[in-house]
Amino acid sequence: MTPRTIGIAGCGVAGLACAALMARSGARVVVHDRLETPQPLGSGLILQPVGLAVLDAMGVGDAIRALGAPIERLFGKAQPSGRVVLDVRYRGLGRGGRSGLAVHRGALFDVLYRAAIAAGAEIAPGREVAGASDGRFAFADGKTSAKFDLVIDALGMRSVLSRAPRTPLPYGALWASLDWPDGDAFDGKALEQRYERARKMVGVLPIGRLPKGVRNQAAFFWSLRHEDREAWMHRPLDDWKGEVLDLWPQTAPLLQQIWSREQLVFATYAHRTLGSPIGRGVVHVGDSWHCTSPQLGQGANMALLDAFALARALESVASLEEALGAYAQARLWHIRLYQMASWAFTPAYQSDGALYSGIRDWIMAPLSRTPPVPGLLAGLVAGVLGSPLTRIEALAPQALSYASADL
Repeated sequence: MTPRTIGIAGCGVAGLACAALMARSGARVVVHDRLETPQPLGSGLILQPVGLAVLDAMGVGDAIRALGAPIERLFGKAQPSGRVVLDVRYRGLGRGGRSGLAVHRGALFDVLYRAAIAAGAEIAPGREVAGASDGRFAFADGKTSAKFDLVIDALGMRSVLSRAPRTPLPYGALWASLDWPDGDAFDGKALEQRYERARKMVGVLPIGRLPKGVRNQAAFFWSLRHEDREAWMHRPLDDWKGEVLDLWPQTAPLLQQIWSREQLVFATYAHRTLGSPIGRGVVHVGDSWHCTSPQLGQGANMALLDAFALARALESVASLEEALGAYAQARLWHIRLYQMASWAFTPAYQSDGALYSGIRDWIMAPLSRTPPVPGLLAGLVAGVLGSPLTRIEALAPQALSYASADL
């Protein structure tokens, strides 16, 4: 059953995708956001084939492809040796010629926001959610919302409606969106990274353009420990730039565009999965249900899959209680698989000890080029391991014709 009224907390990827899908099914949907003008936070991300399949089913796939940058591989070298320690190519998926699509978060936000509005969803800004019970949101100013048939938590990793992660991961990252430089210093169809063991990492990702933008953009990121952030804030900016240049000299044209610390956003990450997305009077989607490190680049894609699965369950299962159970069942295996993979891979790229980077360089790197591992890694990065689209299709077979994205 599709509830007649749905309240959503959070105007991010998960919240807007839920709003667009559920409003299109005939529900009255209201999205509450704490900002007076809802906007995205962060720089760039890669939409994987599974995420693009959801956007295609929503009818906005072409719109985001017009803004993004196709990605054919993920590539990284250890310095100073120059040894290739990461080389994952989407062609390992074989048939279909699928790839990733790197986008500016602002571009994805704009496409989803427009889709939600076009479907009839209402956006309620300036509403900081502090709690939820009996089908209503409680706001920080003491007011409450109207009563809804269903309340959805899409507030992300730090949601007040979810259980907060016990501790963040030791490493976060500084992110900036910059103009893509002229020349051939970087591969315009790859996520590129350079590492010093696992304690330093710098990356560059082409992310296309914003809807009203003219120049293509690059997402630049630098790995940084939480405990080192305060020292970084007081360190001369040129000293930090020198450290980056020592690791990857070709980043000079990007660093020249950074003249203030305010251009860099510090992102924190954590591993946490609730045992069930169904709470007391609320259902969780995206990072409020499960969050992880960015090493496999699955955050936005998982949020899109959650929204799609929940919408299809609500459309196709008779009762609300059964629909929420079907949603949880359709998503839980895929989420646990990727949480486990992310937990295993993260220390190889962000950790203090030499052991993990040694395993990465001398065991994982050569193994990654030995069949059938390239295909498995491509499937892992593409988000198709665990067949998430097939599981969602089983909820409503008529709703999804793109299940071929699953291996």
